[in-house]
Amino acid sequence: MAFRDYGSARLGIRPPRTDELATYDYIIVGGGSTGCVVASRLSEDPNVNVLLLEEGPRDLNPYIHIPGAYYKTAQGPLLKRIPWEPITEQGSVDTPTMVQARVLGGGSSVNAMIYIRGVPSDYEQWVTMGAAGWSYADVLPYFKRAEDNNRFCNEVHSVGGPLGVSDIDSIHPLTRAWLQACQQSGLPYNPDFNSGDPTGCGLYQITARNGRRSSAAVAYLKPARKRQNLHIETGCAVTRVIVERGRAVGVECNKHNRTVTFKARQEIVISAGAIATPKLLMLSGIGPADQISRHGLIVHADLPGVGQNLQDHIEISLVYQLNGPHSYDKYKKLHWKALAGLNYALFRNGPASSNLIEGGAFWWGNKKEAVPDIQYFMVVGAGIEEGVEAVPGGNGCTVNLGQIRPRSRGEVTLASPDPTVNPRVAPRYFSDPYDLEAITDGTMTAMDIMAQPAIAKYVATRHTPSLGLTARQDIRTFCQQNAHAALHPSGTCRMGVDRMAVVDPELRVRGIEGLRVADASIMPTLISGNPNAVCIMIGERAADFLRA
Repeated sequence: MAFRDYGSARLGIRPPRTDELATYDYIIVGGGSTGCVVASRLSEDPNVNVLLLEEGPRDLNPYIHIPGAYYKTAQGPLLKRIPWEPITEQGSVDTPTMVQARVLGGGSSVNAMIYIRGVPSDYEQWVTMGAAGWSYADVLPYFKRAEDNNRFCNEVHSVGGPLGVSDIDSIHPLTRAWLQACQQSGLPYNPDFNSGDPTGCGLYQITARNGRRSSAAVAYLKPARKRQNLHIETGCAVTRVIVERGRAVGVECNKHNRTVTFKARQEIVISAGAIATPKLLMLSGIGPADQISRHGLIVHADLPGVGQNLQDHIEISLVYQLNGPHSYDKYKKLHWKALAGLNYALFRNGPASSNLIEGGAFWWGNKKEAVPDIQYFMVVGAGIEEGVEAVPGGNGCTVNLGQIRPRSRGEVTLASPDPTVNPRVAPRYFSDPYDLEAITDGTMTAMDIMAQPAIAKYVATRHTPSLGLTARQDIRTFCQQNAHAALHPSGTCRMGVDRMAVVDPELRVRGIEGLRVADASIMPTLISGNPNAVCIMIGERAADFLRA
């Protein structure tokens, strides 16, 4: 860093070696799923200039763009790990860090590409919590505007948008066997999880086009790079929003250990994610006044909801040892890997065109819920995802399941006025007993599916949990001790009109002019499934608000 007196810097004393750089109409902080969309859409107007700032590098890593290399991006150097604090209610949840993407494209460059929108009731709940104008009918046109679907074009799907949404061309036989087992267990087959009713089992669509990942950086920024009015700075960590007389006028950044300042004529949009966004707001004097003052920072807006309402999906992984080379694990061997690579290079299909999580299901943990509250993922391999172990003999598969409407709430709080120090993150998984009971029931359903004839003939044994665990109480204890974060944090700067709301329904930060938040942190409640498609929809809406 170019300075160490963080408190003095916040008082307006200029640190040494500061450069005043250009002024832009709009500054977007964070080049993730939402930020890429906002930057691209705003730069469609040639009369404004737009600056996009991303802490991580460009998306040049070749593994990003190959769907089958998801296992590389899911546990590699493109991730930023932030320790979180276990508390008593969690039992022994064994995940030491909250992982966030640190690369242009954000989560859309490193995730499993699963395209899920949630259910209509998710958005109706947002409206009841004060997010007027965010009903399912309101957001559906923005999902469709973004979408270029290779199978559907109907009342809920569209073609011609920037974001490639595709069927997975190469479906592994084990995925098909698992889907048959789901039906043997009583789940109906569902041809489209995004129709408005996700109930049942089926094949996921993914954000890919022609066998390559369609990240927000690829879908939105790549076509926009030729525009002279769009400027993208990577390797640039924003440390503070500059507020003067109640208005956001610029940002202070660290780039190559040098402090630089960018000014904004019109508005600044923070799209740094549900962990980094509240941290940046608090460092900028926007948030709970007592917390900001405690660190010697000037309070510009007392917003007690900043950092509160943290939500995340919590997951369980069931790992099975197979009785032969029946999964993608066989491609760990060099000759099989070479064959898959050659097939992909020549035809853009085969195993490398799959995200390795081809099938899934939505079903009930708590039967009293109106819509399913458990999501299943059939991972055709073991040890593909970080924290999931391989099996003896090397051939395995994994069934992941998540409680997708959590009632537990955590918080993100400021740990230091030093912007290089991580915030305190306390997710408080299972602090509401409902979540543990629901995921316990969901786990027992997953075990029942794996015992059905269609899939059981490929299974040698259940590796995790051990075969000895059958009673519900034992399964409950297993879930409490072995659950892990789904890494879908949201809600920490939620929309609304009450005292704890951080942004209004047009995403304007309350009490500060010229500043908006647009990312997963604005969700009043986490949607029922993978949130990346929703973050892209939020970007489309935010761009319309700004242009209006």
